Amino acid sequence: MSTVASEHLRQFIERIETLEEEKAAVMAQIREVYAEAKGSGYDPKTMRAVVRLRRMESHKRAEAEALLETYKAALGLQ
Repeated sequence: MSTVASEHLRQFIERIETLEEEKAAVMAQIREVYAEAKGSGYDPKTMRAVVRLRRMESHKRAEAEALLETYKAALGLQ
């Protein structure tokens, strides 16, 4: 591999490493927020589910909720 290509590769690797460090820091902050919410009486598992639902597009969320209702009805959970 040429010196130029090696340098280019090294730059990519260093950028990825920096982003991984930043990601770890953000994940730690998110864990702290969930812990704080739990200390205030909220359920982190339910909060994670809400965050996941809010991330979904509305039509995908409606589709998932309808499917869940169908499965619950089939299993007599309603």
